[in-house]
Amino acid sequence: MQWFEAVRDRVVPATGDVALAAPRLVLVLGVALLLVAVEPLWRVVRLAVTLVHELGHAVVGVLVGRQFTGFALRGDMSGHAVTRGRSRGAGRIASAWAGYPMPALLGALMVWAAERGWAAPLVTAGLAILVFALIRVRSALTALVMVVAVGGSVALWWWRDDALQAQVLVGLGVVLVVGAWRHLQAVVRDRSRGSDPAVLATLTPLPRGAWNLSYVVVCALATWVVATEVLATLRLR
Repeated sequence: MQWFEAVRDRVVPATGDVALAAPRLVLVLGVALLLVAVEPLWRVVRLAVTLVHELGHAVVGVLVGRQFTGFALRGDMSGHAVTRGRSRGAGRIASAWAGYPMPALLGALMVWAAERGWAAPLVTAGLAILVFALIRVRSALTALVMVVAVGGSVALWWWRDDALQAQVLVGLGVVLVVGAWRHLQAVVRDRSRGSDPAVLATLTPLPRGAWNLSYVVVCALATWVVATEVLATLRLR
């Protein structure tokens, strides 16, 4: 019962007002934007965006009935996730599409949840997905990134601090949304046959431009959610 209560206390939403004060929110936003704007920092931070991209393929693949067998992050900051199942069909299309919009979707969810006291449940869910994926790494770099991600998530989850969780989720959420735009900019210029839009174009009658447009729409909606949450907090505080 003590373990059950300890876990429960780290999963339930926060009570009371947990939204960031305006000065702290501005600081968090400044740090997040610095991480994606300064190129040496971005070359490291983009691994987190790539990780979410690849796990987006994996999680959606599992949800539509495919088998997630492994994934790898590469030194050039690209990645690859493998799911097994039918070579065509709705499930294959969904899992192939999910990579590029996932950082933006998760980033918006992080900011939205943090502003409403739901950081702890989201941290718990994220930790569960990371542990699920940890045994499916396929390279040393991937293992290193995953160990850092799991270790940081465990610390954030076990030594629960509602204010700190909110700050981390808002900062990471902004990084993921801006990072999604940067990744999208790269894939729009990519004319290779192996890119996600190119694969989707072979699976459907739609050209790769239509799939790129779908990514733009998702990223724009996620950006609107984050901007709305941030501006509302700044006005109220």
